[in-house]
Amino acid sequence: AFGKLQHIASGAASGVTTDAIIKLIYTLRKAHRSGAKFMMNNSSLFVIRLLKDNDGNYLWRPGIELGQPSSLAGYGIVENEQMPDIAADAKAIAFGNFKRGYTIVDRIGTRILRDPYTNKPFVGFYTTKRTGGMLVDSQAIKLMKIGAATRQKAAE
Repeated sequence: AFGKLQHIASGAASGVTTDAIIKLIYTLRKAHRSGAKFMMNNSSLFVIRLLKDNDGNYLWRPGIELGQPSSLAGYGIVENEQMPDIAADAKAIAFGNFKRGYTIVDRIGTRILRDPYTNKPFVGFYTTKRTGGMLVDSQAIKLMKIGAATRQKAAE
């Protein structure tokens, strides 16, 4: 459904399989795979780093040069500690083109309130800035839900 992120099951009751990573990549439309990245937290990345293909090669690859990002199956990885850990029913891994799928909007201007009264002899300043964001293309980002079911569903 448009406006809701789609998710696929990981194929394991409380973990992630190599097949699920490949499925997550290729359920995203080709147009959105250009510029796509994985997003997960540090503990999920630890689990992912141990995944191997059928030939015994790790799916995770370090950056070739210092400062270059590591990759998973050829796609970049973004660490986000706000993502949940890999556990049953968690949507622990996101994959997609976040620039196309999500927009962050900053309202122009910062409000500053000068307060010379509360903390004399000092002057305090209170600042506020409004920022928002929203999903603009639900087809550009997919989530992996940890669990054994294999159907693709809309995220709740």
